[in-house]
Amino acid sequence: MTLRTQPPFRADHVGSFLRPAYLLEARDQFFKEKTISAEQLRAVEDRAIAEIVKFQSDVGLQSITDGEFRRTYFHIDFLEQLGGVKTDIPVTVVRPDGTEELAPPVIRVIDKVRHAKNIQLSDFQYLKSQVEALGRPGVVPKVTIPSPTMLHFRGGRAGISKAAYPELDPVFYDDVAKAYGEELQSLADAGCTYVQMDDTNMAYLCDERMREAARSRGDDPNELPHRYANFINKVVAHKPTGMTLAMHLCRGNFKSTHAAAGNYEPVAEALLSEMNLDAYFMEYDDDRSGDFRPLRFLKPGKIVVLGLVTTKFGQLESKDDLKRRIEEASKYAPLEQLALSPQCGFSSTVHGNNIAVEDQRRKLALVVETASEVWGS
Repeated sequence: MTLRTQPPFRADHVGSFLRPAYLLEARDQFFKEKTISAEQLRAVEDRAIAEIVKFQSDVGLQSITDGEFRRTYFHIDFLEQLGGVKTDIPVTVVRPDGTEELAPPVIRVIDKVRHAKNIQLSDFQYLKSQVEALGRPGVVPKVTIPSPTMLHFRGGRAGISKAAYPELDPVFYDDVAKAYGEELQSLADAGCTYVQMDDTNMAYLCDERMREAARSRGDDPNELPHRYANFINKVVAHKPTGMTLAMHLCRGNFKSTHAAAGNYEPVAEALLSEMNLDAYFMEYDDDRSGDFRPLRFLKPGKIVVLGLVTTKFGQLESKDDLKRRIEEASKYAPLEQLALSPQCGFSSTVHGNNIAVEDQRRKLALVVETASEVWGS
């Protein structure tokens, strides 16, 4: 089995990491106490990112992110910087069992969507400088951004200004795709070759509760996956040459809880056969994700990164179990088109999962070791 010299790699990861205590303290000083400047906060973020870059390299990963250390939420911090988009801070809800859940944020399109500025450029430039300082050939800095489908799924037609968009198709989707394309181009011009779009909505459409919520907003949950495939393909049409564009399907990841469950079957054909993406990070860490049969729709040349290692709990998976599950998945998609990762990030929001820093290291090391033994090193 051949190694992959371009992303996604046989051992990969989704991107976010637990924030160190000193970074959380600095964020409080800036956002709550107003006792430090934006420049002082960024200096602290720079220090933390330099450390997490080295952490990822030491574990043996070939793709390196900034841990999303400059963000509060994986999606809002990006989406609110698009022209024409208004977001509200999510609300934390306490469940009957005492666990906390992040209620979906309100995301509204109030005007024509446009690329008002380069959103990730300066962050990527710093990340790239730190990765280059490692002196490791073949290591690639990766940027993570939220999926454009979030501008539609959260509110449906009612969440998008009728004054700006009397009809959604095709103008709304074209405008969003153009804005994303301009962001991707700004990153490519700076040397970025690996971008991952984090998408909860395709995974949510596997859950009957979420499907019913879509119906209540006037959408057909059977039609939406195909509409979103066309939407994503509009973005892919703007993808710069030489860039790998991947999608992570997330079922919710807040303080070790999840928001959705269900087999991928309702979205599998639209996702794996209709979308023109290069790769998919799919959560498969427990039975809430169903079996591997949906992988039969995977097109030749595309990669599915199997999220078999959970980031929600510290207990370490068995390497033999991981190998067995990879073998099971290979019955439906060729082993050459598979890779391995944790199921999600360790800290999709600033709050982090209920897991120790050392557990992050152990789980990532397990991913690297298992991938090496399955695919060669």
